[in-house]
Amino acid sequence: MNRIKVLFFATLRQRAGLQYTFIEIDNGTSIQDLKNLLNRQIPSLEPVLETSLASINREFALKEDLIPPEAEVAFFPPVSGGVEPPTFCAITEDQLDLNKVLAQITLPTTGASCIFTGMVRAVTRRYDPHDTIFLEYEAYLPMAEAKMRQVADEIRARWPDVEGIAIIQRVGRLMPGTPTIMIACTAPHRDTGVFEAARYGIDRLKEIVPVWKKEVGPTGEVWVEGEYIPDRGDR
Repeated sequence: MNRIKVLFFATLRQRAGLQYTFIEIDNGTSIQDLKNLLNRQIPSLEPVLETSLASINREFALKEDLIPPEAEVAFFPPVSGGVEPPTFCAITEDQLDLNKVLAQITLPTTGASCIFTGMVRAVTRRYDPHDTIFLEYEAYLPMAEAKMRQVADEIRARWPDVEGIAIIQRVGRLMPGTPTIMIACTAPHRDTGVFEAARYGIDRLKEIVPVWKKEVGPTGEVWVEGEYIPDRGDR
């Protein structure tokens, strides 16, 4: 048996009458299996649970995804189902899954997406040429996620036709060739500012989101620091 923590948000929390609960599940239980189990245990969830979104350990999960031991599973309404468009910001140690993230910020009206992914270079040729063995990323997590949401809000203010936004930063030790950051924006058409929005997202993230990297190479290691100093306009 596998004991997991299940959290409920918004409409699901209201219907369940609780913020979270602990449940024993069998090994090999999927998100869909858990939904079926919850419908039996908490019948008031049944009208909304099937269409709810799910996450496993703070990463979006699909219905066929298996739940690992001692996981934290959350259920919440589709963020695109209300007034607010879909926005997903996260700091994670897990591998970035482009298709899974894109599915969460795609609406029926979406006809274009622009995705930027930064990755670890093994060889740097411009500015200060050098080789890299690996990067070590660190984040001030609560502030970083809050500032990511600020970046998303700024994107929407500048490009109101943008529909979905995802900003995800990996932390921990990352080897050359590994994606480290993902900025994804969706829109009805490609000429609605979606390219510019994604470019703004990565540039702005580098300015105000508290994430740092230590670069380890053949000659030693160094923390890479930026030069931008936030002012009151960045609050």
